[in-house]
Amino acid sequence: MGLEEKLPSGFLLTTVEQLAGYMRKGSLWPATFGLACCAIEMMATSGGRYDLARFGTEVFRASPRQADLMIVAGRVSQKMAPVLRQVYDQMAEPKWVLAMGVCASSGGMFNNYAIVQGVDHVVPVDIYLPGCPPRPEMLLHAIITLHDKIQHMPLGANRAEAVRAAEQAALDQRPLIPVEGMFR
Repeated sequence: MGLEEKLPSGFLLTTVEQLAGYMRKGSLWPATFGLACCAIEMMATSGGRYDLARFGTEVFRASPRQADLMIVAGRVSQKMAPVLRQVYDQMAEPKWVLAMGVCASSGGMFNNYAIVQGVDHVVPVDIYLPGCPPRPEMLLHAIITLHDKIQHMPLGANRAEAVRAAEQAALDQRPLIPVEGMFR
């Protein structure tokens, strides 16, 4: 005669899952990884005009151990890629990555050997934000989109395995356009 016998099948778990998703989406703590001019727009988003604090993302963390959202703003060089991966690995689960700007998403206009052609070759990316540089309103929209993704993310025992498999699948993908031989 427990509670689970009186409620419909799965009611309690789905309700707890929805509540947990609602609570998690309102408490994102971003770690900034500002590498270029997109970082200026990211700083403007946390100012008084756009007020990022109303979405629960007010305090940018200096330590990756206290953050769960990494905003990669700008181009990533080949020398910076291991550092980016190390910072990502230091973040606690659950963690999300937002690639801000066309340079972080696909390398942008820097199509050479020194720049990583998309940060998704180093860490798995959840949200891609286009633009050069993207406006603060676009960053706000990307964070709201991430809120929806977080709220509907399932919980459970197999979540860690699913996250690990998704990360490996994202990192195993090859670029759609081969970069070799484009320049002489």
